[in-house]
Amino acid sequence: MGSSKRFIKDPNSILDFGIDWSAWLGVDTISTSTWTLTDGITKTLDTKTTTATTIWLSGGTLNAEYELLNRIVTAGGRTEDCTITIVMESK
Repeated sequence: MGSSKRFIKDPNSILDFGIDWSAWLGVDTISTSTWTLTDGITKTLDTKTTTATTIWLSGGTLNAEYELLNRIVTAGGRTEDCTITIVMESK
């Protein structure tokens, strides 16, 4: 997949952001999902299914951008990354 996605979040909101890996996976499935965050934003929860990953975020500073890396390992032994950029804007 190796792609990136941009999302907008208000610093006061708690929201979920997800990645649908199904097209890249084909018949393979997600075994593990790990999120790496830059300082300043808080992970409140992360979940996964066999084809998608989700992270719940809180906090952040207005007008800042945060990069989050999601690394999955599949049942078939493949490892892939996707980067999400969260842009902080007042809503």
